[in-house]
Amino acid sequence: MADTDKLANEVKTMTLQNGESTAPNNSSDDFMNDWGFPLPDLYKLALRFYKGTTNGSEKDGKAIHLTYKEKLRLVAYTKQAAHGKYRNDVSPDVGFLDVVGNDRRQAWQNLGDMSKESAMMEFIKLVDSQCGLLRPYIEAHKAENMEKIKKQREAEEQRRREEEEKERKRLEEEAQRQLEMERKRQLEQEMQIRTALNQQTAVQFSQYATQQCPGNKQQQEELIRQLQEQHFQQYMQQVYQQQLLHQQQQYQQLQQNTPSAQQLQQNMSSAAPNTTTTTNNNPNVTTVITKTETKELTQAQMQQMQQQQPNGPTSVPTEQPDTNGNKEDFPTPMPVLMPASIWTRKDIKAFKDSVKTCKENVIKIASLATATVRVPTHEDGSCLFWEFSTDYYDIGFGVYFEWTVEPSNAVTVHVSESSDEEDLEEEQQENKVDVEQGSKQDNRPPTDEIIPVYRRDCHEEVYCGSHAYPGQGVYLLKFDNSYSLWRSKNLYYRVYYSR
Repeated sequence: MADTDKLANEVKTMTLQNGESTAPNNSSDDFMNDWGFPLPDLYKLALRFYKGTTNGSEKDGKAIHLTYKEKLRLVAYTKQAAHGKYRNDVSPDVGFLDVVGNDRRQAWQNLGDMSKESAMMEFIKLVDSQCGLLRPYIEAHKAENMEKIKKQREAEEQRRREEEEKERKRLEEEAQRQLEMERKRQLEQEMQIRTALNQQTAVQFSQYATQQCPGNKQQQEELIRQLQEQHFQQYMQQVYQQQLLHQQQQYQQLQQNTPSAQQLQQNMSSAAPNTTTTTNNNPNVTTVITKTETKELTQAQMQQMQQQQPNGPTSVPTEQPDTNGNKEDFPTPMPVLMPASIWTRKDIKAFKDSVKTCKENVIKIASLATATVRVPTHEDGSCLFWEFSTDYYDIGFGVYFEWTVEPSNAVTVHVSESSDEEDLEEEQQENKVDVEQGSKQDNRPPTDEIIPVYRRDCHEEVYCGSHAYPGQGVYLLKFDNSYSLWRSKNLYYRVYYSR
């Protein structure tokens, strides 16, 4: 009993001083930095090491040698770490003659108000001071945990690469499919135009072939095919000329008068209508109406085209004489802008997550502002694709094509604080005249509208689209938030090309 009283006094002296609890100087952070584990996890490992539950060679008597007093202290620390201050309800009943049980209870009672964290620290320090194998044991677990974390990161990285590769292949397949559909629609449209032209000129071409090759059916059919092909080529050339004339007129209007932003948008919308009518003063040339959008000709258009019959067979001149008898070549037309393809998809959350990895693809557009993404055509590409969405609210979107040559293929973004900002600057430059230098000419390249600016519900689904390159130039993707007086918009977008 003398030994027991002495042990109790030692524990009491260690834990209590003037009725106050003295916590160890080492904090949880110090243990974390020293051992590499949080204090609760480190305590569990030390307790497992002490009990020898993981390795039989670590059992008491083989790897660690403790005195009776040290064992009592370890038991008291474990009770204090598990339950806190001594409690009768959790302490087992011991008999009067159970010396060990009474010593353990007394040692726990002597810890007083020691905190659980302090009890864990004291337990770890005591085991570490009595056995040098604890630290290698902890280091082995630390290395094992680091290896697990490393493998988890490698697995996540591999999974991310596989998902990116899968997404890339899916986008390429989707782009190829859209491109094939676009080509198919173009071929169907060409066949519709050829069929309509052939129906219009069937009678006069047949009469002309009969007059030129009487009695020879094979030569008549061959001549009719040649005339039909020439008629189609002449019609397409006239369409190119009409579009070129329209572009030149629009360019001259921009040079003369710079309207407001709203009037400019209306002019651009009216300058690219859904139908284009080609006219010619020559009665031998047929006039035809075609859609700028990729749609089949309706039956009413077929009947209208059939009613416009010429008076005789058609010839296809590639050059025309002027009043002096000289020959004059047709002007070289600019390429025709094919209609864009637009579709949507529902996986808006997955799209945003994939775009967020690249900060350049996320733009914050303030209220009353407009963002323009300039995408030059790539020498290895033949078609541009775009995808975009927003967070909570819609945004205006349109596509234009600028006939210019960029020195690089870099994609740039310009955000204007107001939709009228660029127009006001241009108007000021045009109104400013230097008496000595004269008026400054506007050398801006011509720009054609592919998709007019309309508000899109891109906060509900991902808006996607594609357009075949009409030539070398720069695509202008307009994201218009000028109609919003208070709300800014977070834009997620992605552009790419296909061969």
